[in-house]
Amino acid sequence: MFPLTLSCMIATAIILLSCPLFLEGKQPPHIVFILADDFGWNDVGYHGSEIKTPNLDKLSAKGVRLENYYVQPLCTPSRNQFMTGRYQIHTGMQHQIIWPCQPYCVPLDEKLLPQLMRETGYATHMVGKWHLGMYRKDCLPTRRGFDSYFGYLTGSEDYFSHQRCSHVPLLNVTRCALDLREGEEVATGYTGTYSTQLFTDRVTSIIAKHNSKKVTPLFLYVALQAVHAPLQVPERYVAPYSFIKDPNRRLYAGMVSAMDEAVGNITLALQETGLWDNTVLVFSTDNGGQTLAGGSNWPLRGRKWSLWEGGVRGVGFVTSPLLKQPGTVSRQLIHISDWLPTLVGLAGGSTDGTKPLDGYNVWNAISKGHASPRLELLHNIDPLYVDIAPCPGSACQGLPVSNAPVRRGGSTSNPWSWSNSGFNVSIHAAIRSMQWKLLTGYPGCDRWFTRPGLENSSGTNSSASVNHLKPVMLFDVEADPEERDEVSDQHPNVVDNLLRRLGHYLQRSQPITFPDDDPRCDPGTGAWGPWE
Repeated sequence: MFPLTLSCMIATAIILLSCPLFLEGKQPPHIVFILADDFGWNDVGYHGSEIKTPNLDKLSAKGVRLENYYVQPLCTPSRNQFMTGRYQIHTGMQHQIIWPCQPYCVPLDEKLLPQLMRETGYATHMVGKWHLGMYRKDCLPTRRGFDSYFGYLTGSEDYFSHQRCSHVPLLNVTRCALDLREGEEVATGYTGTYSTQLFTDRVTSIIAKHNSKKVTPLFLYVALQAVHAPLQVPERYVAPYSFIKDPNRRLYAGMVSAMDEAVGNITLALQETGLWDNTVLVFSTDNGGQTLAGGSNWPLRGRKWSLWEGGVRGVGFVTSPLLKQPGTVSRQLIHISDWLPTLVGLAGGSTDGTKPLDGYNVWNAISKGHASPRLELLHNIDPLYVDIAPCPGSACQGLPVSNAPVRRGGSTSNPWSWSNSGFNVSIHAAIRSMQWKLLTGYPGCDRWFTRPGLENSSGTNSSASVNHLKPVMLFDVEADPEERDEVSDQHPNVVDNLLRRLGHYLQRSQPITFPDDDPRCDPGTGAWGPWE
């Protein structure tokens, strides 16, 4: 018996030392992660938006605002990196999103965050948007580590009917069906209930049932539908924004207000049940705002789908009574892939069972203001990139014809040479190192979209591009977060180094998985879900 007892004591000591909270005599913290959808930089009150977000403002003011925080420019890639702690080039998911009829999901040999949390002793629950694949039951949230799931599996749907219509180009048909699941079963009877309210009610119910005196800690992932298109919201949320002339922006503002109210209600539920004092709450967007659907990233360049700052610099904050330096602003470099090792570390768990991580444990950078262990960030490398959202004016202004977006099956030969990097600079790619950001190929829509309410202004509020795009572009995003001053000619050594880094990542990337639609996905009169 003695060797067994001793080994348990040693293992316990290792766990205690890995999590500072245990050293203070506290139980593992409850962790609530709220992910908004398509929430832009200029859509939150504390960034100067005309949209009111009192709950987000208050919570972030008492926590730590992450002002140098990065996500991916699209839904699936961000969720993939959050769940795996790995760059999408390492999972084969570096191209676009998962469309409803595509037969793939996050590789089943990847160990996801909820699986790690469950192994650490957490109760794991998810509410909201999955969008990480559904063609097989093994891809569903309840097969990937969640004890319970309530939400939808595709990328978007109607907020009231909870139906998703999707065009299948291969068959030239449009299919519409319900997309709402309770666990693995189709959830019916919720037609007419606005999804932001529906999901909030489910979240508060989970919180209410989790007794504060239970030893079991709670991991709750809330992936809100808000504020993704379609632009739908009850009229009472729109009424305060009659001063907004743009109808899309006005509806969008109401959706943001409904989301802000939801975050406030979730926080209130944690407080009323006694869980709040030992809770870490993270709020994040999944990508930049979509300017075609009311979002704004002003003054950042670009939007959703692009590698410009407007597509990848995310609204995010952490709030908790456990923070060592609450009420602060962090400008440390943090990426969405960092949450997996950070949250598992907070839980006192281990990431030994995962594939090699690209994320870092950044808790000390957030809580104590220490320097971030992250010095470099790969935004993406996607040789198949096509920007399917129209951009005002000429989308490829200033680029040679051969550097237009590389289409699937197109040539990837390198028509340029920059030093001896060997990296094909026609490829859609971007990397951040220290203050430098390098972009190659066509990064996506390159405009600075007018600040809402200043549609008739001129000068710096114009949506026009101020310079021609180049195959290789370098920006000092610490000094120039708006990406207005391209400086590759002044810093050729920096360019050479970052191109070599891109080549390094490309050599170690997985082949892209992006299969054609599977005609067997037809939901008929039923619901979207597994078909294999």
